[in-house]
Amino acid sequence: MAVTADNPFALLAIGGAHVDRIGHVTGRYHPGASNPGRLVASVGGGAFNALRNAVLRGATPAAMLSARGGDDDGALVAGTIEQAGIADLSAVFLDRRTASYTAILDSSGEQIAGLADMEIYETALPRQLRRRTVREAISVAKAILVDANLPEAALGTICDLADGPVFAVAISPAKAVRLAAVADRIATVFMNRREMNALGDGTGASGPAGLAARGFRRAVVTGGAAPVLVLDGDALLAVEPPPAETVADVTGAGDSLAGATIARLIAEPGISLAEAARDGIAAAQLTIRATGPVADSLTEPDFDAIRKKTAIRPLAENKDRQL
Repeated sequence: MAVTADNPFALLAIGGAHVDRIGHVTGRYHPGASNPGRLVASVGGGAFNALRNAVLRGATPAAMLSARGGDDDGALVAGTIEQAGIADLSAVFLDRRTASYTAILDSSGEQIAGLADMEIYETALPRQLRRRTVREAISVAKAILVDANLPEAALGTICDLADGPVFAVAISPAKAVRLAAVADRIATVFMNRREMNALGDGTGASGPAGLAARGFRRAVVTGGAAPVLVLDGDALLAVEPPPAETVADVTGAGDSLAGATIARLIAEPGISLAEAARDGIAAAQLTIRATGPVADSLTEPDFDAIRKKTAIRPLAENKDRQL
């Protein structure tokens, strides 16, 4: 579609869109040994997963900007973007290998180990920010979503170009620290507790206080089945999910929480972050019921039932307090 100031994307995601290969161990996991199980491939990536969830919750029209190789994995990524009804602004490099992520999960669905092969994002993806059409799309988009697969310089360029809010997904403890360089320019950052600790390291503070010390004003921090921490300016809250009915696969749960939360923030700019995060929790619980990083649907009545059972409570003003 043609992008103009009168017809912008509601959400433009810039970052990872690649193939996820998830290994599910059958029975007890034996470290250092061969384990029986099954391997399932799907298209994922932090930015793309979150974008697909945002689209399922009404953030349209939407677009994806990534980089991929001219291989079979790249063709699979392209097909999935098209099937999701998302405009594809990505570049294809015929001589490169499409990024991939491989994870091993135990029989309960919890991750044992993960391997990210994402070299193409370090060099090829930032180069796309020089394209005039890309720069125009960023400047007129109502909102931007980035992930920490992008190098610091690229994150800075996107923040310079964006007129709307920039949301960020931390990806991993190793990559999350890249977001520190643009902390004060991120509208809301989404991460787990390990990524929060990595970002807070060296600030002299722990927990959400470490994020505030880095310059982040708003953050959503997940911790598995534990309450979600929400830092919203000077307020610190816990958003408590109901017990999950079923856990088939935890892959993509954090991304789905980010995407649905962002969709609510876009739809209702004045809503509180904690209230929007209730949508995110509902999306995450529907996602973990299915195999793969994105649920088929995020609609009522199941979505609304989970959201209504999700409670919000304030925490002590001292942001060092841990749950």
